[in-house]
Amino acid sequence: MSSIVNSLYSMRHMDDLARRESIIHNIHPLVKLITTVIFIAVVMSFGRYEIGRLLPFFLYPVTIITVSDLPKAPIFKRILIVEPFIIGIGILNPLFDSQTFVIGEIVLSKGWITFGSIFIKSLLTVTAALLLIATTGMDKLAGALRMLKVPRLFVLQLLLTYRYISVLSEEVGRMLRAYSLRAPEQKGIHRNAWASFSGQLLIRTFDRAQRVYHAMCTRGFTGEYNTGSVSKIKLRDYIYWACWVIFFAAVRMFDLPVLIGSMITGVIY
Repeated sequence: MSSIVNSLYSMRHMDDLARRESIIHNIHPLVKLITTVIFIAVVMSFGRYEIGRLLPFFLYPVTIITVSDLPKAPIFKRILIVEPFIIGIGILNPLFDSQTFVIGEIVLSKGWITFGSIFIKSLLTVTAALLLIATTGMDKLAGALRMLKVPRLFVLQLLLTYRYISVLSEEVGRMLRAYSLRAPEQKGIHRNAWASFSGQLLIRTFDRAQRVYHAMCTRGFTGEYNTGSVSKIKLRDYIYWACWVIFFAAVRMFDLPVLIGSMITGVIY
């Protein structure tokens, strides 16, 4: 029970990471957002059999984590939450892809290659999105989206959903704690209590949402969530963006692992 509560409260840790000071944290939010979108688009543009050409893209998240001095454990834990779903989707590829290839004397389905491609792409894209939030914060990302002329309603919905999901987590935590006190020797929630537990959670959530909304209106909320002033884009931001775009373009146009291998071995493919 306590592990569930701890996992719910740990969602706020991403905001704490975004408040740190580093070179990456000081890059303009709009530049980091555009760079991340380009990164995800380029990664997803590769074919299903091009596993080797995806490997150089790991330089991007490794560099961001190293330069921003982010703790690795919280990022990896959040990646592991998503990966089982990706594995569940891609594990059936060997059954549907009838093409085969030979390694030594072993004949394997090319579906394993597509499965590896899906796994690596998901790992790269999820990591990039998490690093964007961990080095920027949702408030600054919302400001960057508004600079891109994203509709106000969409940005407001996204921001409030992220901001107040912790409120729902607190309600779940209180109910789980109350249930565990009434059933100290029971692990988890008994199935006979699932319906009443869900109903109570729904009622408490609506009530808490109304109180939050009234509090926002009392403080002058008129439909526009004020994320604060956004600084101007500086020269270092353009350099950051240009360096990564050039790297992404080079990896997309050239097979860097093959080129590096030919340079080391002296064999031209």
